[in-house]
Amino acid sequence: MPNPFTAQLLDWFDGNARDLPWRRPGTSAWAVLVSEVMLQQTPVARVLPAYAAWLDRWPGPAELAAAPAGEAVRQWGKLGYPRRALRLHACAQVLVAEHGGRVPDDLDALLALPGIGAYTARAVLAFAYRRRVPVVDINVRRVLARAVAGLGEAGPPSTARDLPAMAALLPADEAAAARFCAASMELGALICTAATPGCTSCPVAGHCAWRRAGYPAYAGPTVRRQRFAGTDRQVRGLLLDVLRAATGPVPAAALDIGWPDSVQLARALDSLVADGLIDPLPDGRFALPA
Repeated sequence: MPNPFTAQLLDWFDGNARDLPWRRPGTSAWAVLVSEVMLQQTPVARVLPAYAAWLDRWPGPAELAAAPAGEAVRQWGKLGYPRRALRLHACAQVLVAEHGGRVPDDLDALLALPGIGAYTARAVLAFAYRRRVPVVDINVRRVLARAVAGLGEAGPPSTARDLPAMAALLPADEAAAARFCAASMELGALICTAATPGCTSCPVAGHCAWRRAGYPAYAGPTVRRQRFAGTDRQVRGLLLDVLRAATGPVPAAALDIGWPDSVQLARALDSLVADGLIDPLPDGRFALPA
């Protein structure tokens, strides 16, 4: 029998969960993996069209593995952190070569895949295979911090703290445990938000340690938010836009995008080459990876 906090959150989720495509019955493990990689540091609204287009083009690992890596980068578009596209491509190749084109249902095997870390591996086990494993993202950490620890913010991540705290709340039933992980994420994304938590509409407000303590201000360590404007990330994205829009290799002059800092522009281009996102060709032109 789940504890009252867990039971109430599951009841709320059953009636209020968003209809997201990767949650629908029959969704393949590959589609779940793609969604989890895309959702890293990217809002759901931006992921939805990219996810649909990706799976329409590459419905399984075999289709993506047969495509050039550069096409994965092109298809990734403006989701940000484009190395994720290369990692998905490399992951698909390993799935085909070593797993018969199937996403494994074993934690160690998932962790051995290119670009698949502890969070993504556990998310695939929970959401694709309905395994009883704790899945903790930033939304879940915030729910745990407030409801369990009585803190206003989650602070820096801590695997040693976060995974046991989540595991302690999981129902014994595997499918219910997977739903609880998704429910905790949904609560953090929709109600227990970072800046303006909707405490008056929270389904588990009666079990929230932060509420019982009178909503004390958070005084612990914080995670510094990253800016985007003017950073190398922005310049890298602008350079990749040129390559994605082209039908083939482009001359070096095409990458002179008018950025005011020529040193930063050169640094961003060099980093894209080092990351394998752009290939410098012997004739001086540049292309997406083959």
